[in-house]
Amino acid sequence: MALPYLEQFGWEAHVLAVQPDCIEAGVEDPFLSKTIPSHIPITYTKALSVQQTRMLGLGSLGLRSFPYLLQAGDRLLQQQKFDLVFFSNTVFTSMALGPRWRKRFGVPYILDFQDPWLNDYYKQSGVRPPGGHFKYGFSQLQAKLLEPKAVIQASHIISVSPAYPQLLQHRYPALKSNQLTVLPFGAPKIDFDLLPSLQIQQRIFNANDGKRHWVYVGRGGEDMALALRSLFLAIQTDRRQNPEPWQTVQLHFVGTSYAPKGLATKTVEPIAQEFGIADLVTEHPQRIPYFEALQVLAESDAILLIGSNDVGYTASKLYPCILAQKPILAVFHQQSSVVDILYRCQAGQAVTFTSNSQPQDLATSIIEKFRSLLTCPKGWHPPTNWTTFEPYTAFKMTAKLCQIFGQSVPQSVLYFHNA
Repeated sequence: MALPYLEQFGWEAHVLAVQPDCIEAGVEDPFLSKTIPSHIPITYTKALSVQQTRMLGLGSLGLRSFPYLLQAGDRLLQQQKFDLVFFSNTVFTSMALGPRWRKRFGVPYILDFQDPWLNDYYKQSGVRPPGGHFKYGFSQLQAKLLEPKAVIQASHIISVSPAYPQLLQHRYPALKSNQLTVLPFGAPKIDFDLLPSLQIQQRIFNANDGKRHWVYVGRGGEDMALALRSLFLAIQTDRRQNPEPWQTVQLHFVGTSYAPKGLATKTVEPIAQEFGIADLVTEHPQRIPYFEALQVLAESDAILLIGSNDVGYTASKLYPCILAQKPILAVFHQQSSVVDILYRCQAGQAVTFTSNSQPQDLATSIIEKFRSLLTCPKGWHPPTNWTTFEPYTAFKMTAKLCQIFGQSVPQSVLYFHNA
């Protein structure tokens, strides 16, 4: 999101990334290259094939790509002068390269935590982690070994959630508060500006079939079960009392699994079946290309935002949902920043819960919001306060990011980003 704007704030970027075809669970979107200014150089690296490493029980991209990223990063830092390395990805193993490059080349680095690296949420809550207990346990063993050195030696740490700095300071008391900044992803306005010219045909639903299509685009998981059960209980209850409006409603849950193609399993539809509303709910667990996901939002009649019972969870997908200019209903933890932003920007409605809430506690409030959605005419846009929303745009967020860059170094950055 920041790459189109860095130069306006005096920074030159060079992107280091893994080749898209080496990312097993990734979804390649050929249109994404249009969002990166053509003059920004990109160095792609290989990764060991999954077939090679899975025999050893190692399939993670972080381990498969590590030697190639190390080699490519060493070469770039030897050949060119860089003032900073910025790790902005969720392949946390790559962050272990920061201390090496700082020691060998004297280059400071910044970490961007889009999720927690070392995370005890699943252990404390008993919720099944993504990928299962064994796979997650192995990743957490790596985190225990690699995170301390990477965090302590970082010049600055950025995170998308206010909960992460608190967690890191508790774990590493030597960290100072001025080394930590909460900075979410910026709203990708230019991507929505570009969308009509791409003429993308989304494959999730037919927007012209006369039905109301409500969509959720994002991950699933057991930590979202409370929000989903509350939502589906409310639908079940209201449909029994008021069946006619629900005859034209279809709910679509898209990209709920991170599993590779062919291995994704459905986790939303079984809950819908439990509440007797399976005829209204369709789940597409496989992730779809980024711009197709934006097209799904743009052609929807309403957007659902499903929250986690993890207090620290902040949905980065909030901003594209607001930019889609559709009615929004969020079911989120009351401490999430999503709720505050929605209401301050007048961009949607929310029903909130706490860690002790039960579905029946939320159903009445959700039904009230549903009735508002059901009476919205097709094509209705929320009265979003775009002036209030402006600080959340990618341009403004990049300005803040560059201020953080400037605290340590003056000019160019090796931008370490997911492909």
